[in-house]
Amino acid sequence: MLKGALHVHSTYSDGEFTLAELRDLYLAEGCRFVCMTDHAEAFDEHSLRRYQEQCEALSDDKLLFVAGLEYECERRMHILGYGASSLVHSQDPEQVIRHIDSQGAVSVIAHPKDEFFSWIESFRSLPRGIEVWNTKYDGRYAPRPGTFALVKLLATRQPGLRAFYGQDLHWKKQYRRMFIELHADCPTPQSILAALSAGAFSGRKDDLRLSSSGDLPVELLAEFEQVHQRSARMRRFLTDGKHYLDEIGIRVPESWKSQLRRLF
Repeated sequence: MLKGALHVHSTYSDGEFTLAELRDLYLAEGCRFVCMTDHAEAFDEHSLRRYQEQCEALSDDKLLFVAGLEYECERRMHILGYGASSLVHSQDPEQVIRHIDSQGAVSVIAHPKDEFFSWIESFRSLPRGIEVWNTKYDGRYAPRPGTFALVKLLATRQPGLRAFYGQDLHWKKQYRRMFIELHADCPTPQSILAALSAGAFSGRKDDLRLSSSGDLPVELLAEFEQVHQRSARMRRFLTDGKHYLDEIGIRVPESWKSQLRRLF
């Protein structure tokens, strides 16, 4: 069993950690692998090659970086390419999914907005997975049960479509206790991507173990709904408050933002 983290950003795009800092951070958490997903739009061919080379140079038998990309599509839909190694000149999400899969990488729609669900259902080219709990977008306390229902619905069309769990790490003060437990003997990029594709993993947050099938007990989903709604109301209150302060010219101190990132 290998512990790792999915959906992580570095200073190569809009993250606050360098790759070297991320290595120290995740080694301290007992991780064996980290799947990087810096934003594709931040790269040209030269910087992308440098990013991939540094991921490889910082990898050893203690911790492995798997270089990947996050692609921005139409309507600001984001699609993760775990192990993706090339840019694409399209914002059509289905073309991006096919581009990722053609590389032997793993395509995952990241933190889909509720209003995207019916759009995703219409896709002919489905991804290998849906990110059902993103602790930056959904918050640290509970995910949206509707995203799990989306996975189950899509899996009737594409058996083996998986539920993914990601940190979406950007900030140094951000909550980062969502991990992946991977069923693989040794960490290599190929074995990690194969295990992710096969669903040979589970999400792990504190005492919660979350299935890659997205099949969770009804009672747990009901609890998630209640907790997420409470958390979402608080997040909306704080966001609205920030917007009001911005309008009247009062800047929220960065130290306050950092503390809120720890909480939410």
